[in-house]
Amino acid sequence: MATIQKRADEGVSDELTLVQQAKDGDLEAFSELVRRYDRNIFRIAQHITHNEEDAQDVVQDAFFKAYRNLEQFQGNSKFYTWLVRIAVNEALMKLRKRRNDRTVSIDEDVETDEGSMPREVADWSPNPEQLYGTSELGDILKKTIQGLPPGFRTVFVLRDIEGLSTEETAEMLGLSVPAVKSRLLRARLQLRERLAKYFKFKKDGDGQR
Repeated sequence: MATIQKRADEGVSDELTLVQQAKDGDLEAFSELVRRYDRNIFRIAQHITHNEEDAQDVVQDAFFKAYRNLEQFQGNSKFYTWLVRIAVNEALMKLRKRRNDRTVSIDEDVETDEGSMPREVADWSPNPEQLYGTSELGDILKKTIQGLPPGFRTVFVLRDIEGLSTEETAEMLGLSVPAVKSRLLRARLQLRERLAKYFKFKKDGDGQR
């Protein structure tokens, strides 16, 4: 455990060194940060926008904004955490432009009945990563995720698809931990309901043949 923590600390230290070098004008240091995280950022952006071209634009815009505002990064969190928040904002802006919906925001409040909210969000079952293992179910899940409200979808992607912790997701999105749990619960419930309807429809359809 101590060895793992040591490696994690060294990784953060190395990252901060690269950031400081980039701040000092070392373009190669920033290029190394791009190489480390561009695939992750693209995957997150594609999950949110469901459009490869938009996702590519998000990656470019996110890294450009990160470089332009590098002096604003104080090192209070991981650079990757800061970068993901920029990318998520860019991805949601893409959705706003595409849908002309100005209500999409990662900071919007979620209306919940606190009395009925569980203290902990139940685990998703089956695991989304397991569903992605099969092409048919993977396609179904992708389409179902696409139908979620952007605020819920973003939390679901970071928490259940990317495998981040609730605390990491909250930090990346600038949300409270209870807000992340609330959105995650609602996302999971909506997905289960939609998937259940799909499989019921498919079963009924097969039975009529």
